Amino acid sequence: MSKQPNACAQPDLMPPQEAIEALLAQVNATQDSEMVSLNDAVGRVLSEDLASCIDLPPFDNSSMDGFAFRFEDLNLSTSTELTLIGTSFAGHPFKGTPQANTCIRIMTGAPVPAGYDTVQMQEKTTTNADIISIEAPKAKGANVRYRGEELLAGTNVLKSGIQIRAAEMGVLATIGISQVRVKRKLKVAFFSTGDELRPVGSDLAPGQIYDSNRYSIKGLLTQANVEWVDLGVIEDDKEAIRGAFREAAEQADIVLTSGGVSVGDADYTKQILSEEGEITFWRLAIKPGKPFAFGKLGKAVFCGLPGNPVSSMVTFYKLVWPIINKMQGLTPKAPVIVKATLSTPIRKQPGRAEYQRGVLSRDENGELVVATTGGQGSGMLTSMSLANCFINLAQFQGDVEAGSTVEVEPFNSVLC
Repeated sequence: MSKQPNACAQPDLMPPQEAIEALLAQVNATQDSEMVSLNDAVGRVLSEDLASCIDLPPFDNSSMDGFAFRFEDLNLSTSTELTLIGTSFAGHPFKGTPQANTCIRIMTGAPVPAGYDTVQMQEKTTTNADIISIEAPKAKGANVRYRGEELLAGTNVLKSGIQIRAAEMGVLATIGISQVRVKRKLKVAFFSTGDELRPVGSDLAPGQIYDSNRYSIKGLLTQANVEWVDLGVIEDDKEAIRGAFREAAEQADIVLTSGGVSVGDADYTKQILSEEGEITFWRLAIKPGKPFAFGKLGKAVFCGLPGNPVSSMVTFYKLVWPIINKMQGLTPKAPVIVKATLSTPIRKQPGRAEYQRGVLSRDENGELVVATTGGQGSGMLTSMSLANCFINLAQFQGDVEAGSTVEVEPFNSVLC
């Protein structure tokens, strides 16, 4: 059972769901679109409804290798011998005329000639020269896929606002679409702030760390299927940050920063944002990731992520990812939540919703179980690498004992 210590949430912290709803209310989907070739369409968002100009399938065809014949020619109580008079292969249909008491050899996907109406699978036939003995089929039309049974010409196949995945690529190819109109890709400019940050591969002086956040953000943005512009590391200097803001806002739909949104003396991001644009600043009731800034820079949307590596990834996943989806024209979807048995105890103070990194699996009985990845500090980036889910702990929840049932959010495609 969960323990519920008597503790009050900090009243100035916004619950995460309330923050997500407020964020999404302030952004709109792009109305710009472009034509792209089918080869370049995967991951893009369709900007118009598409109807098929052909029936699917476009002709009656066989669902398996076998023999096509007239059902009425068979005595259903015994095997019946039919005379083989031709073949129908995919791309090479039978060109003769169907006749009584005859059959043709037919392959999967090959046209079933008008006049024949049933196919018997090869395994239920025997062959003696051109005489084919066919076991009684179950019914007329067995193993025949009829023209238009999937959809008829003029039927809407794909709707505007869906993301084109592998299945949609196949559907588009099936109906002969070589080019498709999609929403234009969003452009995201991002940079890190902090005098302590050093490039990967360089030597570290005392007090310095490598700039890992930009690489995590690059990976997240790549999974989000946007164009990104990396502006590097900006020193903790007001005018340097101001210049980076202006450069980013001129070329991007979204400006994304890492660090500089807390209350430290050298955290200038919030201050410069309020001078250069509009700011709505939330201190969120989530852990990790309490400091998060949102606003506008000219026509660009601004999202300021915390500097701690895990906090940066969690706030991107929980807050920025839904913004990107909506701006791309996708309908934001609630995350998939499952119940699992906790195999390791969790300590938690009420006051903030927590997203602890976990490993979801099945026990020997096939039941879902979840364990934490160990240390949950906001600087422990390895916890994200080890995890395949979040263990979602409610804002006012306290400690959780092993054996308790908890809510688990498996990672979606952006973190998998």
